[in-house]
Amino acid sequence: MADRFDAALKRYGLPVFEPEWTAIHRGIEKECLRVSPEGRISRRPHPPALGSALTSPYITTDFSEALLEFITPKQQTIDGCLGLLEDIHRFTYANLEGGEILWAASMPCPAGTEGEVPIAEYGSSNIGQLKRLYRVGLSHRYDSLMQAIAGLHYNFSMPDTFWEPYRRLLGFQGSLKDFRTESYLHLIRNFHRHSWLLLYLFGASPAAAASFVEGREHRLARMASGTWYLPDATCLRMGRLGYQSEAQKSLFVCYNDLPLYVECLGEAMTMAYPPYEAIGHKADGAYRQINVNLLQLENEFYSTIRPKRIAEPGERPLDALVRAGIEYVELRALDLNPYLPLGIDAEQVRFLDAFLLHCLLGESPQCNRAEFFEVADNILRVVEAGRDPSLVLRRGGAPVKLTDWAGGFLADLKHSAAVLEHFLGGGYLDAVERQAAKLKDPARTPSAMMLAEMERDGASFCEFSMELSKRHAASFRSQPLAEDVRARMEKTAADSIIRQREVEAADQVGFEEFLNDWNAWVRPGQHS
Repeated sequence: MADRFDAALKRYGLPVFEPEWTAIHRGIEKECLRVSPEGRISRRPHPPALGSALTSPYITTDFSEALLEFITPKQQTIDGCLGLLEDIHRFTYANLEGGEILWAASMPCPAGTEGEVPIAEYGSSNIGQLKRLYRVGLSHRYDSLMQAIAGLHYNFSMPDTFWEPYRRLLGFQGSLKDFRTESYLHLIRNFHRHSWLLLYLFGASPAAAASFVEGREHRLARMASGTWYLPDATCLRMGRLGYQSEAQKSLFVCYNDLPLYVECLGEAMTMAYPPYEAIGHKADGAYRQINVNLLQLENEFYSTIRPKRIAEPGERPLDALVRAGIEYVELRALDLNPYLPLGIDAEQVRFLDAFLLHCLLGESPQCNRAEFFEVADNILRVVEAGRDPSLVLRRGGAPVKLTDWAGGFLADLKHSAAVLEHFLGGGYLDAVERQAAKLKDPARTPSAMMLAEMERDGASFCEFSMELSKRHAASFRSQPLAEDVRARMEKTAADSIIRQREVEAADQVGFEEFLNDWNAWVRPGQHS
């Protein structure tokens, strides 16, 4: 093992790697649908016992009242992170009503006879109304059922003890804030160009319910059960049926430095877009979207990874980044694994940590417009045909077989895994080896396993997903929360409701004035 560690230091050009640098901070944000016992998207409001969706630190909602989002504050251990996520699941199950359960898959179940997805509510405060209006805008701009797709976000940051010594090792002359920001952008560029690999390894959305594709253009094939799929698909959630948007297709976002990133997103947030102008800002006295620009907010830009900083109350995400730099990165390319009760497990987390550490420590060339759109094309190819052993991607304008590129990258990834294993014990190299086995045998990938099981049993996507959802629900309900954990989570929920009322009482202006001020935002570096 010492030889592997020494080789890893040589690979990254480091004379030393201290043990305290491996105290990685990690957090998980998991989306999942509440569904009825019949497997339809719930029409019930957000359960009050779960607290305020506006202010709860653990349980909020995404696009829909039915699309829950579970959040773990940052943890320094994998067991701590997954343990808290499990507690949130158990607490939720203890407070669901009407026999509802949580949908195990990323692609949604049917919306019911009404064909509607209930948009999330956040109360009467200005910020709460803004959050709802953003979602109303999404419903007009995109298909509402598409917005009910669930994913899993993984938050990653290096410990404070890492940055100053690492800055000295690299001889960076600027401030520590600037060094941390540039280093995270370095990581993001590497992640972006290799993110297709995660879709291959962990993609778990190769099929969709018939109701999901109804009335939409697609190239899917139909199973005997009525489910629509592509035989070598990995992650339809990240493709044409999911988060790829025609409106954003030509949007170039540069990660070479923070001012460029802010400029790219800021321009899209202040540039009117004719199809959205046609929707209208307001009709019959009701707002239809925050504005008619290409992006209503920063979060409307769908990317596989985002630079992040916890913002002050009322502060925009881009302003927070400019004020204090990048604090952590949010990996957004992961499907829920329907076979796992939490949608993720410790082995996958170890692989992600090695992947992200490698992206941070390895060389990371500057990105450009040609590569940005080359990456987007690679992602789409892997989404639709990733398990085709003859699939060819593009790297630097030249063709390369997916299997060759992935094999070389996974071999290189063993260096960062060796660093983590040297200090934290076993599991990291095994995690990389297990993913490499999926490359040799695509049948081991979640997407292939799902399709094989559906075909074997003659089950539709909905029947397959419902069976797993029921199995996970029974498991969570069979092991109630410890009394002290239950009491703490109940208090957190109650406190969040009080906090929402305080936010509502603190508003000094009406929503129309608030919205006008919000839309009058001048991006950093520009003059009003």
